[in-house]
Amino acid sequence: MKRFDCGTLVPGCDWHTRAEDEAEVVRRAVEHLRVTHGEEVIRPSMVDHIKQRVTDVQKTEA
Repeated sequence: MKRFDCGTLVPGCDWHTRAEDEAEVVRRAVEHLRVTHGEEVIRPSMVDHIKQRVTDVQKTEA
């Protein structure tokens, strides 16, 4: 399981997402940046910054 916390990129933002693979986490993060933070153009360097902040998390039993 992978996780991205937007606050590691945009200080003060509490949004986060989890998914099984990094590609889905990055897709969700890019969508969040567009919708919530008004980013119209997501450059490859921004995607790299997102990927650098994706972490592995343990699955927890619900």
